[in-house]
Amino acid sequence: MSPRTAVGAEGAWFEPDKMAQLRRELPIPYLDVVPVRTDVDGSVSQVGLILRASGTGRIVRTIVSGRILIHETIREAIIRHVDKDLGPMALPRVPVSPVPFTVAEYFPTPGQSPFTDPRQHAISLAYLVPVDGETAPQEDALELNWYDFGELLDSQILDELEGGHDIIVRRALAHAGVI
Repeated sequence: MSPRTAVGAEGAWFEPDKMAQLRRELPIPYLDVVPVRTDVDGSVSQVGLILRASGTGRIVRTIVSGRILIHETIREAIIRHVDKDLGPMALPRVPVSPVPFTVAEYFPTPGQSPFTDPRQHAISLAYLVPVDGETAPQEDALELNWYDFGELLDSQILDELEGGHDIIVRRALAHAGVI
């Protein structure tokens, strides 16, 4: 049985009660993915942001993000989360190396770091992932918008991101040499 099959067979990783307990007791491994469009020379031209309802019922902009499942490689997790949020035809170019451009440590208590997640302590590996195909909001995503990086930096759009995702996007753009 391949690891991919094993992940699918295990479903949501843990039962909700067990997951809630683990979130109270352990840091949880996550991925943050900043989807981008690139021009012909490989330079970042646009950043994709998702509009969705937050856990508190607010409508917020966010990036692709989620847990790494048991027996799942980082590359498989990136593909799964991009597919889940942007659609099966997004065609992400997964990084050759599993080295993230930054690591974000999310805490449930605001003020411990620039990154917060009221549900848990999570350690997230952040990746800049070029997307070549057709994208459309999926599952709980309400809308997906592509922003030119200049427009993104000159507007208030990044202020709509919660939990430190604005910092992740700024770090991604700095990593790509855009800012």
